[in-house]
Amino acid sequence: MKDKVDMDEYLEAIWSMKENNNMSKKKLLDVFGHDYKKEIFDMLISEGFITVINDNIDFTEKGEATAKKIIRAHRLAERLLFDAMGMSKDFEKGACEFEHTLTEELINSICTMLGHPKECPHGLPIPPGECCLKAVKTVESSVIYLTDMKIGQSGRIAYINTGNDEEMHRLNGLQLRPGAMIKLHQTYPAYVVECEGANVAIDEEIAKKITVWRVQSNKSDVYISTLPPQKKSLWCKIMGK
Repeated sequence: MKDKVDMDEYLEAIWSMKENNNMSKKKLLDVFGHDYKKEIFDMLISEGFITVINDNIDFTEKGEATAKKIIRAHRLAERLLFDAMGMSKDFEKGACEFEHTLTEELINSICTMLGHPKECPHGLPIPPGECCLKAVKTVESSVIYLTDMKIGQSGRIAYINTGNDEEMHRLNGLQLRPGAMIKLHQTYPAYVVECEGANVAIDEEIAKKITVWRVQSNKSDVYISTLPPQKKSLWCKIMGK
């Protein structure tokens, strides 16, 4: 089991290296430093997860699929802990524990509940799963885009999908930030929301980047209550209920 966890960590690191266009073995050595384990790296090769030519590492089809699943589980777990459970600290540690235990079914359930988010709290892309590609919604999502809200509907901002610092700073100045309560008053010609006692107008392109929790007494409890007994038990273990 320990070897599997270590192998998962190496596959996750190599995926991140791929995102940064540097899949050299030297870079992997830099990432792990004194904690580098040659035996784990050799196991990735012998078990068909990666190939190495000179100093360059490459995923096999098997390795890329496995790494994608690990990264997807980790980043969705981060979103779950950060958004649904309000953990602004230590959510990274919790996500590291989740990524090794979540089944594909539970990963897709989390993704569906969160409204198929595209980025983790750090702004890194979440690889899409089958549920995203098919836009499957087996339960009503607890998280929706501001553009999907109805006039008069209220919600709490979950996260804002923008990598533009200037745009984020401007929205923050308008009090539009994660955790803020909003109420939609108008959708045309601009979206007008009430936030912190003031009406704020934003264009549709900005509204599409704002994701909102539906107003309900307990988001995770409402979702769990819709599940069949067996899946409900698994969710309760994950949510610590």
